[in-house]
Amino acid sequence: MPELPEVETTVRGLALVLQGRRIARVEARRPDLRRALPVDLGQRLTGSRVTGLSRRAKYGLIATDRGDTLVFHLGMSGHWRIDRPEIGKHDHFLIETEEGRRLALNDARRFGSLDLIRSDALDQWPPFQALGSEPFDLDPRQLKQRLAGRSAPIKLLLLDQRIVAGLGNIYVCEALYRAGIHPKRAGGSVSLQRLERLVPAIQDVLAEAIAAGGSTLRDFASPDGELGYFSKSFAVYDREGQPCACGGTVRRIAQGGRSTFYCPQCQH
Repeated sequence: MPELPEVETTVRGLALVLQGRRIARVEARRPDLRRALPVDLGQRLTGSRVTGLSRRAKYGLIATDRGDTLVFHLGMSGHWRIDRPEIGKHDHFLIETEEGRRLALNDARRFGSLDLIRSDALDQWPPFQALGSEPFDLDPRQLKQRLAGRSAPIKLLLLDQRIVAGLGNIYVCEALYRAGIHPKRAGGSVSLQRLERLVPAIQDVLAEAIAAGGSTLRDFASPDGELGYFSKSFAVYDREGQPCACGGTVRRIAQGGRSTFYCPQCQH
């Protein structure tokens, strides 16, 4: 599933084509993805000008001068394609600008979503109401308060979007490794000193992944078709049985239905 760096990379790619541009035409090529598309999507977007692109957690936001924001989620396999000569089988939603640029939201599995929300009501939109802080706004003391008294594993708590918004499996594994924290350790037992290592590790691994264009797993690609290369830098993720830099061996366990990769020798 595309995670925060992949969504950030996507938003930056879309901005190069959409920022300040007027939308000449939209086409919903099916009525739904994971859920039904807004019935007035075309009416509200056609003729509007894009005033800003941003990200919240794993959602991309495209704001217009009509006070609407198109909110997209890439689900498991979604990605935007720009100026491709053909319309693909799984290109379910199209945007064309006045300049003739064409963007297509491609989602083979249809686990993604599209919503059109009034910009001044975004904070009250149910999926956003319960979201925690963005990782780049996170503070160790703030995180310590949110973990206080929690007996669940730190790995699972970091994946809880109410605690930190936007973190996903890959980057939590990598950040815990960098901070030397065992993924099974109870969240409430992680000291402030360790959290002061963990928070910068989270921010650093995300920043590095964004700079590298994300991590290509299966079929993710940024809008320009380029693949992300951060996966070449994984220290533990998807490296079960391979050597760790400390001399230990990377292991895999299941937590919350997901694979967790860690080094038992340097994470404790």
